[in-house]
Amino acid sequence: MTTAPKPIALPVTAVTCLEDRAHVERDVVLDLEAGVRRLRLGPVTALAVDRTLHAEVTAGHPATVLDVRIVRTWTPRAPLPLTGEDSPLRLRIHALEEERRALGQRSDRLRARRDLLGRLAADFLREIGEGAGSGETDRPRWTRELDRIDDERAACEEQLRTAQVRSAELAKELAQAGQALSAAEEEPAELVGHIELTVDTPVAGRVGLRLSHLAPCALWRPAYRAVLDEGSPTDDGSLTLETDAIVWQRTGEDWHDVRLTLSTARSALAADPPRLREDRLTLTDRSGAERRSVDVELREEEIGTLGPAPVLGLPGVDDGGEARVLRSPAPVSVPGDGRAHRVPLSAFSTPARSEYACSPELSPLVTRVVRGENLAGHALLAGPVELVRDSGFSGRGTLDFTAPGAPVELSFGSCDDHRVVRRAEESRSSAGLTQRTVVTRTVRLHLSRFGAPGERGDRVVVLRERIPVSEVSAVEIRLREEACSPAPGAVDADGIARWDIVLPPGGHRTVTLVYELSASGRVTGL
Repeated sequence: MTTAPKPIALPVTAVTCLEDRAHVERDVVLDLEAGVRRLRLGPVTALAVDRTLHAEVTAGHPATVLDVRIVRTWTPRAPLPLTGEDSPLRLRIHALEEERRALGQRSDRLRARRDLLGRLAADFLREIGEGAGSGETDRPRWTRELDRIDDERAACEEQLRTAQVRSAELAKELAQAGQALSAAEEEPAELVGHIELTVDTPVAGRVGLRLSHLAPCALWRPAYRAVLDEGSPTDDGSLTLETDAIVWQRTGEDWHDVRLTLSTARSALAADPPRLREDRLTLTDRSGAERRSVDVELREEEIGTLGPAPVLGLPGVDDGGEARVLRSPAPVSVPGDGRAHRVPLSAFSTPARSEYACSPELSPLVTRVVRGENLAGHALLAGPVELVRDSGFSGRGTLDFTAPGAPVELSFGSCDDHRVVRRAEESRSSAGLTQRTVVTRTVRLHLSRFGAPGERGDRVVVLRERIPVSEVSAVEIRLREEACSPAPGAVDADGIARWDIVLPPGGHRTVTLVYELSASGRVTGL
């Protein structure tokens, strides 16, 4: 068995980016001689998962892969001398570090000299005191020596202060240069991986080889850009929706011109069925008080639509419970810098239908809602969307999961020239003979529009207000249409009443909704 002397380059050709990892594929064509050979391929990312490494022959002469493994080498970085190939930024940092080191040594010498001069001054003052005590007086020499010591100490202190100021300046320059270096250049990897491949070829020739493995530190999320062409006053215009993928990866190597596939498969989730436990049901007789009364309660429920149940937090990509696969139409490049990179996936245009909607119980704002049809040919996953109108960027919103062909609903922000005020009243009465309790609720909605000078054209505002829906026969809910002003245009099965209010510029309307909740005397909880 022979071994190739040099590593063979093994570039990344295809990547399937999952929710929190990536499946990397590498294709290479090898010119092999007959016999068993051990090849060294790479370098590859050291984060590759060993148990997912797989190698197969794709084309060429018949060959058999006997063994494949990842070998990692640790090469710690050492302080190497600079060469002419280093960048000017590294040379500048090296010069600053050398100057700082020399300045630190000079500061140490100045401190030692300052301390020595202090001890010398103390010794000389002690000598003067001893001489004066024994009757010796040499005032000119004492004055001259003390002046010389003081001058040297002052000069030393000044030099030390100058060195400290320069040292602080060097520390600041080094910090700035270090930040610039970390943003502009990357340190070489200390841990490097190679693939050792043992292959048996009966006949010499060119053999195509494909290797694949999983790698962590890679993920993607969907993102959208919605452009509304408002058109003429009689036409709602069109809605253009662009689907992009935001990809992050820090696997230790760059992806250059790769075939990118995006998947919502969760390979890390366990597939074991849940454990079955006993769930015993028992029957008990109701008491007399329980037979004579019906206990009810008011409950608020969110109206469900097509799509998955909401999940708290951010567990991952919302795919509607089914694994989705999206592909980039062109090869892409994603550097391994850990930053967000936008990859275009698809775009479509659909006729837009605009509606000015308001639900005063939830919000006093009138919102422009634009609806269209999903013509992308694939499901639109839940994600953020950038909203753009003729006037430019107008904000950011959220797009819910939308199946192919299903309606797309986007909110393009509130209308500042509208105002809605909601007031609710409730009265309670009971009949003496039947012991029925009647709760009457009156909801008044005051809607106004502030028109600009010279503005023309009416605008239809859709108001929605909910009416409770009873699930038991002991409680009845009745809409008093004769007391409503005006009567709702429609009331659906979920109890949502709707009005289409026409408002001219500067106009205002008042909508009144009246309904009754009637319950027998057996009902408690209202």
